[in-house]
Amino acid sequence: MHVPDGFIDAPVSAVTGVVAAGAVAVSLRGARRELDERTAPLAGLVAAFIFAVQMLNFPVAAGTSGHLLGGALAAILVGPYTGVLCVSVVLLMQGVLFADGGLTALGVNITDMALVTTVVAYAIFRTIVKLAPHRRRTVTVASFVAALVSVPAAAVAFTAIYALGGTADVAIGKVFAAMVGVHVLIGIGEAAITALTVGAVVAVRPDLVYGARGVTAPPLEIRDSPLAPAAPGAVARAGAPAAEPSTATSESPVTSEAPASETSATREASATREAAAVPQRSARRVWFAGLAAALLCAGVVSFYASASPDGLEKVAHDKGIDAKEEDHAAKDSPLADYGVKDISDARLSGGLAGVIGVGATLAVGSGVFIVVRRRRATAESGRS
Repeated sequence: MHVPDGFIDAPVSAVTGVVAAGAVAVSLRGARRELDERTAPLAGLVAAFIFAVQMLNFPVAAGTSGHLLGGALAAILVGPYTGVLCVSVVLLMQGVLFADGGLTALGVNITDMALVTTVVAYAIFRTIVKLAPHRRRTVTVASFVAALVSVPAAAVAFTAIYALGGTADVAIGKVFAAMVGVHVLIGIGEAAITALTVGAVVAVRPDLVYGARGVTAPPLEIRDSPLAPAAPGAVARAGAPAAEPSTATSESPVTSEAPASETSATREASATREAAAVPQRSARRVWFAGLAAALLCAGVVSFYASASPDGLEKVAHDKGIDAKEEDHAAKDSPLADYGVKDISDARLSGGLAGVIGVGATLAVGSGVFIVVRRRRATAESGRS
């Protein structure tokens, strides 16, 4: 759904640029509360993984393909504010290095693909998690539904932006019907990828999934006596014998019932205290596994991706939205169109471009999130 230059006129592009800049600024502040020593490097990895999986276009209809947008996945794994930044970093790298998505349309793309998808997906995800039983399966199901809805929501947002600033004379009703129709199908693929990824991480390290906090964390119980029997998942006081590990299955409820008067803020604060009480485990293995998966997707699997135009490209061609499309300012980039210039072998050219893209996105994303985390640490030390 990368919008190229020329689809949207200058005034509306400028307005969406302001909206995008404001969203990034707010997200930079909000991400300070979401990131810690372990999750800051993982957020950079999430951005790199989204970049890699976006190269894997999958067929959705005759002559049309789709790819991951990533807003739902990022929001659930690392938080909504950090999620907006993850997708924004991906869009920036794609536009600057690979001539994918116009530079003058960068504000449109960030507003549509980073802001709208993340906000819609996370709102739906949190609603389902609050209403459904607190089980690990709930996190996976909520991820599926949130991702499924976020894609047509982005299609609706694009239609609204086009209604305000479209450069071609096309009936908005036709644009709406075509965009939403094809992106409902793409949303199914997005939902499957998101649910599988979130489910896999929750299965091995639920403590690293932002959206699973307070859902998969074991209840905190303080033992008053070293002779008192330990409940599953209990945390002992200093000097008391450690509790036996929980034997509960992944399908059993993992949190106790909250009082009716307990607020959402209270539950989140309680979950934070519970997580702090549990010894921190290294996320190094998860980081390396995620990096390997991203490199495999971008460097190898991407060669087998569908060559059909994606949803927006197909609709733009069929409905005439692309009548005034402009050449990308970076069309002569050495990595334009996800291939390395002057390398004739298509498999090698595309694979190498994908690996370079993963590395560049990981470096930029990790740098941003580590700086954000350090600013939080500096602010906390200044208050103490």
